[in-house]
Amino acid sequence: MTVRAGREFLAIPGPTTMPDQVLQAMHRPALDIYSNEMVELTDSLLRDLSRLFATQGKSYIYISNGHGAWEATLSNVLSRGDKVLVLESGRFAIGWGQAAAAMGAEVEVLKGDWRRAIRPAEVEERLRRDKEHTIKAILVVQVDTASGAYNDIEAIGKAIKAAGHPALYMVDTVASLGCMPFEMDKWYVDVAMSGSQKGLMTPPGLGFVAANDRAWDAHKKADLRTPYWDWTEREGSEHYRKYAGTAPVHLLFALREAINMLHAEGLENAFERHRLLGEAVRRAVAVWGEGQVLGFNIAEPAERSNTVTTVTVKGADPAAIQRYAKEKCGVVLGTGIGDLQGQAFRIAHMGHVNAPMILGTLAVVEVALTALNIPHGKAGADAAIQWLGENVKA
Repeated sequence: MTVRAGREFLAIPGPTTMPDQVLQAMHRPALDIYSNEMVELTDSLLRDLSRLFATQGKSYIYISNGHGAWEATLSNVLSRGDKVLVLESGRFAIGWGQAAAAMGAEVEVLKGDWRRAIRPAEVEERLRRDKEHTIKAILVVQVDTASGAYNDIEAIGKAIKAAGHPALYMVDTVASLGCMPFEMDKWYVDVAMSGSQKGLMTPPGLGFVAANDRAWDAHKKADLRTPYWDWTEREGSEHYRKYAGTAPVHLLFALREAINMLHAEGLENAFERHRLLGEAVRRAVAVWGEGQVLGFNIAEPAERSNTVTTVTVKGADPAAIQRYAKEKCGVVLGTGIGDLQGQAFRIAHMGHVNAPMILGTLAVVEVALTALNIPHGKAGADAAIQWLGENVKA
């Protein structure tokens, strides 16, 4: 017996649910890639990506996922043997650092905690000790989708400035761009990157990078540059060089529609939607935690992200919760990954998401907990409803 007929719902942190409008935007013939229409499409997207990153710097589109965009950032500003400082708050900055090491950089990890965000004071202290300025770049994620941590990019940028250190400040916004405030220029970020498949509601396959003048100064001396990722190659007068070859036309149609949707909603409204829905999830998890089995991976409330919540499970099998939710109810929850494999599940609340999607997901989790006889505080979904009813004004 199941209650899962109909469309399966993705509550995983990427790829997220794509709007029907985005899917429909791709359902059209290919474009003449040498036409003015193609050039105008590219120019409009590059302008809007720079606006999303909140930078006067240049933006670039790659046919890649986020891992490719990591490589694009590193290869364009580093030379072999350069030292990189990775700020740990989960899995993904570590992964970025591993890519840098594989490419020939020296990597140091500022040890963090999978249950906490990065402490800016610790960053400042480490940089003050680097009196010879051997550290050339600092890698951090705004939201770690494994741990659920939200890192205060503005505060870390201020800490770097306070230390008087010249290292490039490089930020991964894959799980935050379009969902949470990000101010590249105001927060002293030199290089930012993202991907298409989360907050930007577009199929996987596009990676984005933005770079300021400091990054470009480093780029001129970098010896890790390779033709495909190279910013200089992509500045050529021929339009095809913007993509190092054939443009990913249908993914660009999708991205254009997704950004149009963000414009129609208004970025500030999108940020507020994510804040409200993220808090609704947290209200439910807090109630479930009264059963002493489920809890928050991130210990400090202010360090929990508005795009994904990682729920730890002690004394029960998180995979059983996931299986029940998917097989019986048609909701796909994210699995615990990295250090949390087999110890957690994740609820995504990013991108094309609204109140019924979130409330339905929370209700299904509660159904699973009940069906599996997993101890939990009752009425977690009710707590989410109460929160939204009090904060989404009539």
